[in-house]
Amino acid sequence: MRIAIREVAHEVAQDPTAETILMRRFALLVAPAFAMMALPGAAFAHTKLLSSSPIANATVAKPTKLTLTFSEALVGPLLGIELVMTGMPGMADHAPMPIKGFKNAADGKVLTITLPRALPAGAYNLKWHAVAGDQHRIEGQYSFTVR
Repeated sequence: MRIAIREVAHEVAQDPTAETILMRRFALLVAPAFAMMALPGAAFAHTKLLSSSPIANATVAKPTKLTLTFSEALVGPLLGIELVMTGMPGMADHAPMPIKGFKNAADGKVLTITLPRALPAGAYNLKWHAVAGDQHRIEGQYSFTVR
């Protein structure tokens, strides 16, 4: 690096147009850095879960559909849902019971889980994973209760 600086300094001393060359080289190096700083932070952010229905820790009437809304459009084939009933009224030692037979579909930023029938009363845990245009897998989980 020191050799390159010395060479450029030598060029500037010998040729007045060398100063112009130096300024162009500097601009070529600095301009991309400023452009990166000027871009909004969202361009570098990963997809996030913005909202869900039912919301985390909510108590709801018997749902037939669950929705997850993300900050970016989803890649449909790379989605996954695991819905488990973790508690049932009147049963203190209820073993976790996976809920099967639902269909999930991504439409842009919204993932919809359509259940074959309304969920019975109990406590539920919903685990999900998704991939959006940035190709990074994100995952999360939350619980809710059906009355």
